Amino acid sequence: MKGIILAGGSGTRLYPITKSISKQLVPVYDKPMIYYPLTTLIYSGINEIAIISTPKDLPAFEALLGNGQKYGCKFSYLVQEVPNGLAQAFVIAEDFIGQDKVCLILGDNIFQMKINNLRDCQNVEGSIVFGYHVNDPQRYGVVEFDNDKNVISIEEKPKNPKSNYAVPGLYFYDNSVLEVAKNLKPSKRGEYEITDVNKYYLENKRLKVKLLGRGTVWLDTGTFDSLMQANNYVQVIEKRQGRKIGCIEEASYRMGLIDKGQLHVLAKELVNSGYGKYLLSI
Repeated sequence: MKGIILAGGSGTRLYPITKSISKQLVPVYDKPMIYYPLTTLIYSGINEIAIISTPKDLPAFEALLGNGQKYGCKFSYLVQEVPNGLAQAFVIAEDFIGQDKVCLILGDNIFQMKINNLRDCQNVEGSIVFGYHVNDPQRYGVVEFDNDKNVISIEEKPKNPKSNYAVPGLYFYDNSVLEVAKNLKPSKRGEYEITDVNKYYLENKRLKVKLLGRGTVWLDTGTFDSLMQANNYVQVIEKRQGRKIGCIEEASYRMGLIDKGQLHVLAKELVNSGYGKYLLSI
């Protein structure tokens, strides 16, 4: 399975912060935002990852992360000239995906969930997405269920949501998604919507929605308030538990992509910040 991080967009909701820097490079407590989705992909068992961003921002991601070799990964960098919707990522990454299954994660989404929930998605047939209970579902794609918890509809940012279950920015597909994405028509907003991709799988009875229950965390960091909430959450959990969230070096080590010696080499570069000291303690 291949992984894609969509880290494009103009980030206008975070202006002036993002006028000169990609939103996904803005810090969330002690690490750049992109570390969090990258960690989620690594814990999903994925180590071939493409980062899609703007021509202006892509060199900064490459300077930060390199080719991924030091993390036991292989990173590719793909340009999205104009942000035309999430589903465009599959068209841009067609050659990268090849014949493999694929996971798409949004670069401004933070997850804290059981690794088994992620690893189980490796065997996706059709599509697997998640449902997360929120207070403001009108901001997201929303899934509706019948009394037996079967999905009966999915809508993008509805004015009158039919449930409180939003679809977070983490999607697993088999290889058929390439043809589905290429045959999409733009929505009324002029974008190629990920919700329309998921509707296709729903209509063909190939969409599975896993509900994320209590104890699972999903944070969207696209506004000032949500970014601050994410910073506060990560700080509180890390200080309380003494464990880091979104630590790509630790994820690579835990998943067997690098050994302890390689982990300590990475740690020594970061030891002055305290982040490296944490890695040395693992």
